[in-house]
Amino acid sequence: MPTIRDVAKRANVGIATVSRVLNNNPSVSEDTRNAVLAAINELDYTPNPIARQLSTGRTLTLGVILPYLTMPSYVERLRGVQHALAETEYNMVLFSVGGPTERDSYFKDLPRNNLVDGILIISLPPNDTQAERFASAEVPTVLVDAHHSRLSCILTDDVKGGKLATQHLINLGHRKIGFLSEFLETPFHPSAYYRYQGYRKALEEHGIPFDPAYHISGERGRTNAKKMAKQLLTLDDPPTAIFAGNDIQAIGVLDAAMELGVNVPDDLSVIGFDGIRDGEYTNLTTIDQHLYQSGIEGVHMLISALEAHPKTPREKRLSLELLVRGTTQRFRTQK
Repeated sequence: MPTIRDVAKRANVGIATVSRVLNNNPSVSEDTRNAVLAAINELDYTPNPIARQLSTGRTLTLGVILPYLTMPSYVERLRGVQHALAETEYNMVLFSVGGPTERDSYFKDLPRNNLVDGILIISLPPNDTQAERFASAEVPTVLVDAHHSRLSCILTDDVKGGKLATQHLINLGHRKIGFLSEFLETPFHPSAYYRYQGYRKALEEHGIPFDPAYHISGERGRTNAKKMAKQLLTLDDPPTAIFAGNDIQAIGVLDAAMELGVNVPDDLSVIGFDGIRDGEYTNLTTIDQHLYQSGIEGVHMLISALEAHPKTPREKRLSLELLVRGTTQRFRTQK
């Protein structure tokens, strides 16, 4: 296998110059840099990653902390992270959180054990003490789908999204609108709560009384959503439209409607939230929060923090988009 010495000899430069080129040091002239790169290509030289880590003092890895690793929305965010990292020299190390104790352990240990050069936290808002620990550490940290004033973050407005989804159903003439979600109070991300707030705001602005019978919450997942939807759809006066807190739960609503013989969208309109690929396959109307792009933007912000070490946290908000497909239509007076 060719070594860095072989590259230096072929390019007629010193080993230190080759090292500078590998580390993108701007002090190398363009002609010298091109000569070294040509030698690397001719020799098919691959730098020793361990040696590079020792020489640069970096691990060349970024840690990603997130819950529910198997959930499609998180997988979609990770696809964006992976795409963005492919253009860098960094690798990704995943830390999947199964509960509050594990989350707190990662939040405590990762900023101080030199395992990673930077940390991306997805959908897990830290408390004040945890955020201060991240902010004080020498390991840059960026939140995706979470917020704290002490840390940089990539955000979408869940309240606005919940309002946008409900507004769509109201514009179609629906007045009996259900809201189905995971528990509003969770140990992880409070997105369901904020989307519920948007739902309530839209009803209030249009003078539609909130009916507690049309609100149901429970464990996350498609199967549980199907059970909850059955409860809503078998009420004496069932809703004519359901806003589900995420796309997986919306698909569970579609399962329940099919099993009960409720026609979607003729008898029931259904809208979700997220914009996962499964929503396309089921022709689901949804609020697209650009999950894939959020992963890309999170990496870009983290790489920028690694290079520039900004003292002031940055915040970037991604747009929301209503995707009207085949599961919603104008309300028709039932015969």
